[in-house]
Amino acid sequence: MTAAYSQMRPLSLVKLKNMRRYLLKRYEHRSFISLLIGLYSCRWKRYHYTEPGYCGYKWLESVFFILLLVTFFVALVFMYFWVQFKNDYHDFDWFSFNSQGNWFLWSLLILVVVILVVTYIVILVVLALCLLSEGQQLHLHWIHKGVILVALISFIAGLIALSSLWGNEWTTVRMSFQITAPYLHVGFLAVMTVLAWPVALYFARIKWKVYQVLIIGLYIALLLVLYFVPLGMYSPCITVNGTNLSKPSLIANRGSPKHGPENTYMSFVIAINNGAHGLQTTIRISNDGVPFLLNDNDLKRTTNVKDVFPERTDNDTESFSWAELATLNAGSWFMQKPPFSDMKSLSPEEQQMAENQTICKLADFLELASKENKMVIFDSDAPENAVLEVIKNSGIDKNRIFWLTNHMGGYSDYQKTYSGKASIEDLVRNNVVKVNLPYSEMSQRDISDYYAHNITTNLYVISEPWLFSLAWCSGAHSVTTDNIPLLMNMTAPMFLMTPTEYNLMWTLSDIVSLSLIILIFVLHWWRERGFACLPRSELYNPFNLNTATTISEPTYSRQLPISLISSPNGEN
Repeated sequence: MTAAYSQMRPLSLVKLKNMRRYLLKRYEHRSFISLLIGLYSCRWKRYHYTEPGYCGYKWLESVFFILLLVTFFVALVFMYFWVQFKNDYHDFDWFSFNSQGNWFLWSLLILVVVILVVTYIVILVVLALCLLSEGQQLHLHWIHKGVILVALISFIAGLIALSSLWGNEWTTVRMSFQITAPYLHVGFLAVMTVLAWPVALYFARIKWKVYQVLIIGLYIALLLVLYFVPLGMYSPCITVNGTNLSKPSLIANRGSPKHGPENTYMSFVIAINNGAHGLQTTIRISNDGVPFLLNDNDLKRTTNVKDVFPERTDNDTESFSWAELATLNAGSWFMQKPPFSDMKSLSPEEQQMAENQTICKLADFLELASKENKMVIFDSDAPENAVLEVIKNSGIDKNRIFWLTNHMGGYSDYQKTYSGKASIEDLVRNNVVKVNLPYSEMSQRDISDYYAHNITTNLYVISEPWLFSLAWCSGAHSVTTDNIPLLMNMTAPMFLMTPTEYNLMWTLSDIVSLSLIILIFVLHWWRERGFACLPRSELYNPFNLNTATTISEPTYSRQLPISLISSPNGEN
């Protein structure tokens, strides 16, 4: 017995060490699950493990899990909408100013809040999926439930409000897919491939066939949509003639409003120095007949009229004489209330120059454009004769004047620019040479048809690189922009690729994703069910111990050996 005991002792120590390592690993895994439960349910002191595949969830928890997924989807839609809306943040802040009377960058604040809330919801979704993959019941804490309900209601209300106020922004979202869809496709495939791990694990462990069919059916349906959705994708930037695309000319919208106070002499000079091909502005007239530049109907946003004429703050611009307008400061507001969230800081000299700007007269504007040989696009509510007289006295080449109009007649001595869409027959019959369209009405076919009849297209207002890339690929002749330096530095459209490159990208992504998903499902089925080449008993007894008695650990469907030492004859 002594000899036999001494021979078995080394083997017993090995088994004890292996078992200690195994139990420590299981304990550490339990700690990981405890952390997940604590974060998701705020149950840090007591937690309950569940048999994997057990679906006895409380109906309320199931409802909130579905609400969590719905909130996650709605939040992503809202965030994508708001990110694509960035090109028009200034319009949103301007609308808020007209409603509230105070200038504030609400667009930036909403963006930050949305990103934080979406991050919070994504963390909850990841925690829920991890707990489900471990076969645990979901017990969402009441604080999380409250936040989810508030977030869901807020996002839905936000989408409804934005749709009613800026319904054309959905057109912008659809347009963005023409640029981002190939890359979103790859991103969603990556997400679905990662989700294959918990889906396959839970599918293999679940006991009820109905739930198995629901899980795998929904997952496969989403995969099939992703695999074949590229068949319906279209983008003008997927072309074989990418190198032959002409870059649109850049028209400075009110000058360079991110680098100087809009519609001031300083702003137009900066735009010219940054390479602008043309200048765009709006003309108004004083009550004594002097044309000047201003975009708003009143003076309170871009001047200090509240300080100089406090009783006339809300009056129309046309109610002021030029002598009164000349006393107003048109630049100090730019330093006190920046109109854009992504403005670069100005040098001390530029700051001083901005703070001393006054309202710009049309005569000074045209003199600058003539001197620098720049084209001019403007619309005007001023009397035609007053504007024509200033244009004539400025000496600017009339072929460089593009006078916006929403009717076909008038301004026959200048380059007729029609504001809006019209039939080619009407445009040709009235000698219109350019159409000015909001970017949301961008159409590669319309642009091509207009160009075939010597009618060029200008799109406004485009300041984001992706939107400019789309206009570039669509063949637009020029764009009106708030960001001359950024677009000037672009040497090629973003996301430009040939059909061959796109098909290769699509096919390889689908093949790699499908291969990894099949591998993950096979691996989990192998581990949970066992194949003939790897029997279940060996799979769940990693140390290949000869056990006489086992204790069930329902949390993981594993069997842990009790008898650590046994002789071939069953003796201890």
